[in-house]
Amino acid sequence: MAQQQQPAYQNKFIYASLPRTHRGQPIVLGADPKGKNFLYANGNSVIIRNIENPAIADVYTEHSCAVNVAKYSPSGFYIASGDVSGKIRIWDTVNKEHILKSEYQPIGGPIKDIAWSADNQRIVVVGEGRERFGHVFMTETGTSVGEISGQSKPLNSSDFRPTRPFRIVTGSEDNTIGVFEGPPFKFKMTKQDHSRFVQAVRYSPDGKYFASAGFDGKVFLYDGTTADLIGEIGNPAHKGGVYAVAWKPDSTQLLTSSGDKTCRLWNVETRELITEFVMGTTVDDQQVSCLWQGNNLLTVSLSGNINYLNVDDPSKPLRVVKGHNKPITVLGLSDDRSTIYTGSHDGVVTNWNSGNGSNDRVGGTGHGNQMNGIAAWGDFVYTCGIDDSLRQINIEANTYTDYVVKLNCQPRGLAIFRNENIIALACVKELTLVQDTKKVFSLPIKYEASSITANSDTLDVAVGGDDQKLRIYSLNGTTLDPKIELDHLGAVTDCAYSPDNKYLVACDAHRKVVLYSVEEYKPAHNKEWGFHNARVNTVAWSPNSLLVASGSLDTTIIIWSVANPSKHTIIKNAHPQSQITRLVWLDNNTVISTGQDCNTKVWEVETI
Repeated sequence: MAQQQQPAYQNKFIYASLPRTHRGQPIVLGADPKGKNFLYANGNSVIIRNIENPAIADVYTEHSCAVNVAKYSPSGFYIASGDVSGKIRIWDTVNKEHILKSEYQPIGGPIKDIAWSADNQRIVVVGEGRERFGHVFMTETGTSVGEISGQSKPLNSSDFRPTRPFRIVTGSEDNTIGVFEGPPFKFKMTKQDHSRFVQAVRYSPDGKYFASAGFDGKVFLYDGTTADLIGEIGNPAHKGGVYAVAWKPDSTQLLTSSGDKTCRLWNVETRELITEFVMGTTVDDQQVSCLWQGNNLLTVSLSGNINYLNVDDPSKPLRVVKGHNKPITVLGLSDDRSTIYTGSHDGVVTNWNSGNGSNDRVGGTGHGNQMNGIAAWGDFVYTCGIDDSLRQINIEANTYTDYVVKLNCQPRGLAIFRNENIIALACVKELTLVQDTKKVFSLPIKYEASSITANSDTLDVAVGGDDQKLRIYSLNGTTLDPKIELDHLGAVTDCAYSPDNKYLVACDAHRKVVLYSVEEYKPAHNKEWGFHNARVNTVAWSPNSLLVASGSLDTTIIIWSVANPSKHTIIKNAHPQSQITRLVWLDNNTVISTGQDCNTKVWEVETI
């Protein structure tokens, strides 16, 4: 067995994913009673994010299917998270491992909202169960403390009155609000003031009122104890459906967020508008959630962006947290290594400051769908995507330029010959060379290309294929001549020349990473690099050409040593429950990884 050093790595940063959003569906943010963090879900993960510095994040990944909602207990010591299978997991916030306290299955379908009682002893969950739409139970034992019934369609929202006498309210797709008294909780009445789905019900922190919001654009205010209607807020509150409401901690104001791309702040006593926040003009600017925590007013746009509203200047947010909420498919670095570029399944490109993790979205017209290649070259970054085009980002302006080269088929990767001013692209059915903005050469191929890398010293191009071959071509002026074919035991998934141009590394679907010396394209050593348990997706070189990192479908990153081929470091569960999609080295001790989980992670690795 090869030697292994433990622990030879640490996770320095997580550049967390944004909330996963769906058009026409509200999402729920969770508030930390201690005021430090906030919560949301993306895929199987719960993201715990620092509210003052959103670059600090933690990810909980123990659910086996997609999570819809997570909420802190009033004590702040536990979080309850609910998923699409109807499971609730209650886990601790104190330990780094987030130890599981209990797991329950209160309903047989997606959970849409969770609320804790003020004494931390009871939880109500609502959603789309097969035999019932909600359940209220004891957090310690899971025993039922009443029945959530009386509404005929799935429940979207629920809340516990924070003061005694306890009440529960629920908002349903049958356009009604259910009111329950207890414990044990029994159905008391329905309120039928809304004419469309009720999307949010929330008690004021002092328990005096509760507010409801619906897709009819209306927001109603009710007495917290009797559930009598006090009146309508606004007339109506919004021009589009209202997705969420959030109370000011002193219960005097209410924040609403709407599909009409605005958020509004209301005076509860007069039920009149205080401020309107216009969040934009595109569909992506619809507001699908809001949270009021301390002095922070947070909203979530359909794009996934998290906005910090500025009450003193509603014209623009204090801060917008950007990133990805779809799987990341490309990863690159600017030439000076100061900026990391990530691109996702939906064509969004984000730049990250490699020092502090601050980020911004790249503007302009990009690919609009999945990206398969990215590479920096001087003042520009080049990208290719499944819209069959090569495009260019101006680094300084942080926007796509009008440079577009249309390709004949789907590109799978790109590589740059800087001195020759040539971009080489591996496409599904051909290899293409682009000079300036023109296609100067194309070579039809009988295999499907997966990846491409260029050697600026030898002017060789290596192309991975789905037919278990790695092919080397020579650049001859503006043409490519076949040179040699190297056999693998599985489809070649990625390949990369070392920065010193002396080695070529390739990985394949047969779980292998193979190192070749460029001189004769023979294996550089007789050690087999085969410690992955599944297809290897990506390989990357350290700047000094001494280490190779590989990332796999098995969620693992392995660091391999060129000088000591029998030594390696395994980073297990680098992206738990998520395959590794891309890797890049920031410096000789720092690896950056991206995953299907939409997160980007920065790892510090000891030299092997």
